[in-house]
Formats: sequence, C-alpha cells, structure tokens
Amino acid sequence: MESIKLHINLTLEQLLKAVKQLSPLDKLKVNDAIWDESSEIPAEHQELVNKRINLAKANPERLLDWDNVLKTL
Repeated sequence: MESIKLHINLTLEQLLKAVKQLSPLDKLKVNDAIWDESSEIPAEHQELVNKRINLAKANPERLLDWDNVLKTL
C-alpha cells in the first residue's frame, strides 16, 4: 500500500484541490473513509425523516409523481 506523509497545514480549499487530483478509485477510498458506518445520523434528522415517512403513509395523495414534477422543471 502506498503511503502519503503530510506535515503541512492545509486550508479546506487546498485539501479539496488535492483530493480532486486523486484517481477515481482513490477518491472512492477517501469517501469511504469519511462516510464509514460509524458516522452517526443526528437524532433530529432521523426524527424529521420518520415524520415525513409517516405523513406520506397517512396521506399518500399529497405525494407527487416524479415524472410529472420533472416535466414542470
């Protein structure tokens, strides 16, 4: 495995510029490292999604067909 040693301070913009130079496979590895399964979804976000699911189940007529919505964009 290839290793990279960095001993420099980077701004977020510099880090993003460096990541954009990676191969697609290495970008996926970075993505996987950031969004591993240990990443927690905040309780507020979970509650919001559950509320929206329950609203959709209780009132399916309020949902719009995606193909119809797409035509109006």
